[in-house]
Amino acid sequence: MADTVFGKIVRGEIPCHKVYEDEQVLAFLDIGPVSRGHTLVIPKEPAATLDQLSDEAAAAVGRVLPRIARAVLKATGANAYNVLQNNGPEAHQAVFHVHFHIIPKYEDGSGLGIGWRAGKIEPIMAADLAKIIKSHL
Repeated sequence: MADTVFGKIVRGEIPCHKVYEDEQVLAFLDIGPVSRGHTLVIPKEPAATLDQLSDEAAAAVGRVLPRIARAVLKATGANAYNVLQNNGPEAHQAVFHVHFHIIPKYEDGSGLGIGWRAGKIEPIMAADLAKIIKSHL
């Protein structure tokens, strides 16, 4: 994996506004926040996308995400938030080091604005697709 700005932050080569750190995870404020309190949670293990991350590092991130989200909500007074994680350029990933965005959503509408058009899938096609996905686990 190529060196990234997040790798440099993990190594202390670039400063950040750190909110959490343990042996496997680092969380800090986003330098280009979508809303007040926008926080990034990253594994220290270098991996470009979630599927490349070790189970151990993924579990470490998963254990602290709820705790950090609660802290962001309490600190900002927001009632709601989005957790966003992009994998690959087609999915709008800009920094190729796994990272989760915790983006507070406020009553004034600030925060992440997303929406999508829900599609439909026939039950037989869904059953076939589920079987194929299961076979790869």
